[in-house]
Amino acid sequence: MTALKIGACLKAAEIADHRDWLFDTARDIEIQDFMSYAALTTEFEARISAVKSALDGHTGRIGIHGPFEGLDIDNKDAELQPLITARLLKALEAADRIGARQMVLHSPYSLWFQNNVFSWKGYAETKLDRIHDTLGPVVKAAKESGQTLVIENIQDVRPETRRAMVDSFGSHAIALSIDTGHAQLARRMSGAPPVEDFVRDAGDQLAHVHLQDVDGHADRYWAPGEGEIEWTAVFRALADCESAPHLVLELRNKNHIPAGYHHLRALGLVT
Repeated sequence: MTALKIGACLKAAEIADHRDWLFDTARDIEIQDFMSYAALTTEFEARISAVKSALDGHTGRIGIHGPFEGLDIDNKDAELQPLITARLLKALEAADRIGARQMVLHSPYSLWFQNNVFSWKGYAETKLDRIHDTLGPVVKAAKESGQTLVIENIQDVRPETRRAMVDSFGSHAIALSIDTGHAQLARRMSGAPPVEDFVRDAGDQLAHVHLQDVDGHADRYWAPGEGEIEWTAVFRALADCESAPHLVLELRNKNHIPAGYHHLRALGLVT
C-alpha cells in the first residue's frame, strides 16, 4: 500500500507553528479563516492579507473551508437563498485571491432525510431543486475560475445520496469531501457504513478528506490514534483512489498535529 502525504487545516496565525513540516514537503493546507460573517465582510481585506503573508513560500495545494453556520444550501426561504449564494460567492472570491483551488461546503443530508424520503411525493426532488437554486451560481463561478467545491458529509447516513447530488450538477467544479470523524459518528449513531466504505463509494470523485478521530459519541476532532477509527482500512481505500484528494488533519487542538501525523506514519500509512 502506497503511503500518502498529508497536511493540515489551520488559520493564518497558526501556520508558523507548523511551517517547516508543511512547507518543506509542499503539504496540503486548508485555510479556515473565512467561515464567519465578519471574515467575509468587515474583516475581509485584512484576512486576505494575513493569509497571503502566512502562505508566502508555500508550494503545496491550498483550499479553504467555506462558511456554513445558518447557510444551509437547501434553505426553503426564497428570500434567504440569494443571501446564502452571495455569501458563498464571497468566500469563493477569498479562495481565489489567496490561490486556493478548493472550497469545502457542508452537505444538507441527514438521517431525517433518509427515513422520510418516501413520506412525501417529490421530497427528494424538491430538496435537490433548492440546492441547485442556491448552489448553481456558485458552481458556475467555481468552474469559471478553475476552482472546485467539495461537499463534506456532516450528518449523512448514505454516502451515495450526497454523491448523487454532486452528480446532478454535471460539472467538474463540484466534487466530494469526506470527514472521517463525521462518517464514524454516522456509523455509530445512525447505522451508516464504515468510514472505508464512504471512501470507496466516493471513488475518483473524492477531492478532499478531513482526517480526525472520534470516540463514536461526539465530534471530537482528536488526533488519529486517540479514537476508534480503523485507519489502516481508511488509508487502504484512499490509496486506491486515483483522484489524489487533499488530505488534511482537522484537529481541535493544533498542538496535536505532530502526534496525529506520527501515529499514521508509524502505521506506514503516510509520509
